[in-house]
Amino acid sequence: MQNTAIIGLQWGDEGKGKIVDFLADKFDAVVRFQGGNNAGHTIKVDDKVFKLSLLPSGIVRQKFSVIGSGVVVDPFSLFDEIAKVEKNGISVNPQNLAIADNVSLVLSIHRQLDQVLEEKKGQNKIGTTCRGNGPAHEDKVGRRAIRPCDLFHDKILQQRIVDILLYHNALRRGLDLAEITVKELFDELDSIRNKLLKFVKPSYQIAEDLEKMSAVMFEGAQGALLDVSYGTYPFVTSSNINLGQVAIGSCLGFDRVHKTLGILKAYTTRVGSGPFPSELNDETGEYLRTQGQEVGTVTGRNRRCGWFDAVLVKHPIKLSAVKEIVLTKLDVLDRLPTIKICCGYKIDGKTYDYLPQEIALWHKIEPIYIEMQGWQCSTVGVKTLSDLPQNALNYIKKIEELCLVKVVIISTGPKREETIIVN
Repeated sequence: MQNTAIIGLQWGDEGKGKIVDFLADKFDAVVRFQGGNNAGHTIKVDDKVFKLSLLPSGIVRQKFSVIGSGVVVDPFSLFDEIAKVEKNGISVNPQNLAIADNVSLVLSIHRQLDQVLEEKKGQNKIGTTCRGNGPAHEDKVGRRAIRPCDLFHDKILQQRIVDILLYHNALRRGLDLAEITVKELFDELDSIRNKLLKFVKPSYQIAEDLEKMSAVMFEGAQGALLDVSYGTYPFVTSSNINLGQVAIGSCLGFDRVHKTLGILKAYTTRVGSGPFPSELNDETGEYLRTQGQEVGTVTGRNRRCGWFDAVLVKHPIKLSAVKEIVLTKLDVLDRLPTIKICCGYKIDGKTYDYLPQEIALWHKIEPIYIEMQGWQCSTVGVKTLSDLPQNALNYIKKIEELCLVKVVIISTGPKREETIIVN
């Protein structure tokens, strides 16, 4: 196998967790390269359900798992997650989990700031998970983040806390929040550091370990349409998600990424605010939400649902050099007599084959649809391509044609074995 990056190509929730788990037995290691505990990857194995936010999905198969330098880590959330995984019989230890020493930590000051800022924005809120990841990313870029490597020395840690509170207490005063003392933040970190540092390794050493392995999988969180540079800004996450981030956030270099596998859901969903040209606020949208169990793993919020939008995904496909994709949740469309695919936008009489960045144009978008016949029979659990109904095959082929990709895996249910290998 080649070193392979797994990139979600929509607004997240494409089924990356299942696919990483399904493929993980062919790889020696799985590396998370961006995001934080705002991700929600659900894996179903037999009668067990694993809901992962920070842990790489490869941990379920006991693969060497890395939380890379591009991730922001809430250590308290991480150990809560580890405890839940271990209750399901999965061992998590320093031999199968490594955390890069230069990740940025998510602390209580980040979580509180995230919640307060969202509340104050009212109707203009971004729709974040309010888990503090955005403010933690801001501190990283502002050069005031606290990292695991700072926890080894009390004197260094004290100074780093002084630096971060210089900014945060000024901000808190403006928001009418009580200031945080150096001791309070030191005690918070001190309560977790010995537990955390057992898993921490220098990023250079992690790179050397990974270079010795024959095949490494890079697991993305969120979806490419939430990329802070190329997504539907400002309704995006706070990190880059596309292929370029793999080299920056995985501890390895550009030459170590050999292939990209994109993940697409057979329809479109979104959590939170922002544009959604093919959204369905009708019975069909409610059917997709119910049939697809479209509730956010992290937020618990209902996902907005709509038709598959080929226009939206063409740009991230190019940005991440995607030639092959996994198509998930095909079975959710089983009962629909008619299925639509968005193939263009009309705005003020002009046709677009991309989503413009101008926010003022978003509410004017009129989606242009291709209408196809549904197959109206069950595809749940189908494991061979020849067993799919012809109309389902037609639908897959049309997605391939519009997106200029090849579908190589099809998911027909949430379980590991409910998967078709096309190629």
